[in-house]
Amino acid sequence: MNKVTASGNDGLWARIRGALGRGADAHVPAYGQAAIARNPNKKSRLAQRIDEEMRRSWTHAAERNVSLCVVSLEMDGYAEYFAAYGRDAVEDSLETLEGTITALLPRETDRCLRNGQSGFLLVLPDMPALMARDLASRIAVAVRREGLANRESHAGQVTLSTGIAVANPQGNLDRAVLDAASQAVKKAQRRGLARLEVIDLRGRNERQRKAA
Repeated sequence: MNKVTASGNDGLWARIRGALGRGADAHVPAYGQAAIARNPNKKSRLAQRIDEEMRRSWTHAAERNVSLCVVSLEMDGYAEYFAAYGRDAVEDSLETLEGTITALLPRETDRCLRNGQSGFLLVLPDMPALMARDLASRIAVAVRREGLANRESHAGQVTLSTGIAVANPQGNLDRAVLDAASQAVKKAQRRGLARLEVIDLRGRNERQRKAA
């Protein structure tokens, strides 16, 4: 009877054990966690910047009785891209994407914020939903023109999917709009590459005011 062992092929079995160990957490790969561990304060700084921008923009929109759009952009197939190209190459690509997005923002006060390991967040007060959709479309075109190679993608290059949440701010900051943008981009990615999904919370806000 033949007996299969890992002798002489420890590296392969280590990789297999590592992949199995990640299981349901494959979307946050071990190498990504290691990168965060090397810079434990980075995540908290990013979260603080997002919180500050959300509060400033929410107050601005509420005081002027205008809408607020939150745009979440996420690199498609991040885990596979990281595994194929490595941390430094991925970071270079993210920096290029950040510059591409920033160049298209319509106002000097608009900021492109890094969000998590592989995404960006735009918090846009006083921007109608149609204008936010147009901005997302122009960003997608600009990203395609960059032509950042990605052999792990069916597109052959890096792509971003986009989720937009729009609300009419009233009172104190409601983080539901941030959660909605995150849900929208996840839904977009389930549909394919470089997709767009919009969640409009304005009807919900109106119902809540009537109920109050």
